[in-house]
Amino acid sequence: MKKTEVECCDVTYVHDDRVLRARRNMPKEELIKELADFYKVFADGTRVKILCVLLESEMCVCDLAEVLEMTQSAISHQLRVLKQMKLVKNRREGKTVYYSLADDHIQTIISQGMEHITE
Repeated sequence: MKKTEVECCDVTYVHDDRVLRARRNMPKEELIKELADFYKVFADGTRVKILCVLLESEMCVCDLAEVLEMTQSAISHQLRVLKQMKLVKNRREGKTVYYSLADDHIQTIISQGMEHITE
């Protein structure tokens, strides 16, 4: 990444109407924290890899561990975090538990993120 200089105004002038509108539309603090926590999940490369794999197909922990060349324990730990944040869901079929993306929003978030960074 190249270093980008941030430009500032040459004069100090507060646009009251814009400030008031921004304050009025600012989400509650609790929602801001939840949103920040949501995006923190994407800050871990292993979790992003799991989500990318699940974009293709639902998989069990054994399959995910094989694809990512990790232990089932490590995969399970990351799946627990993803499930707590409602990014993945699971279903049981006999003795096998399959994981998939929780909904289409997750696919959109990943796809748009990829599109943004590859522009």
